[in-house]
Amino acid sequence: MIKIGDKIPAMKLMVATQEGPREADTADLFGPGKVVLFAVPGAFTPTCSAKHLPGFLTHAAAFKAKGVDRIICMAVNDAFVLGAWAKDHKAGDTITFLADGSATFTKALGLELDLTARGLGIRSQRFALVTQDGIVTHLAVEEPGGFDVSRAEAVLEAI
Repeated sequence: MIKIGDKIPAMKLMVATQEGPREADTADLFGPGKVVLFAVPGAFTPTCSAKHLPGFLTHAAAFKAKGVDRIICMAVNDAFVLGAWAKDHKAGDTITFLADGSATFTKALGLELDLTARGLGIRSQRFALVTQDGIVTHLAVEEPGGFDVSRAEAVLEAI
């Protein structure tokens, strides 16, 4: 599992934009500056839609005030699903939606979660991390079923 002090793995992924899916490189996404990444098991799922994403949208200005250059939401969904989810939540350009449809990035981070028995396949654990210039400075991984350490308020407190 990735840990504090590690560099974000280099790879290309898809980002959901208002104009449609676009390829992005992790070096650019997590490059210069401070970035907050929070990951959810899936778009449109109950806790993710009702609590996790809304918390980061609500506190986006507070993150910017603490020097955060970009907030990224990641899910093991395709860019079209994440685009629809962003639109549903009226996220605009407030948050970057990172699609990890095949869980490649999630696995590279060592933060995958096997929910095959529940019909969901391989997903991401619920977590949040902070990077500075592509280096992890904070990592908070939830216990199974938990929603505490990766909440927007908890991440704000940790910065």
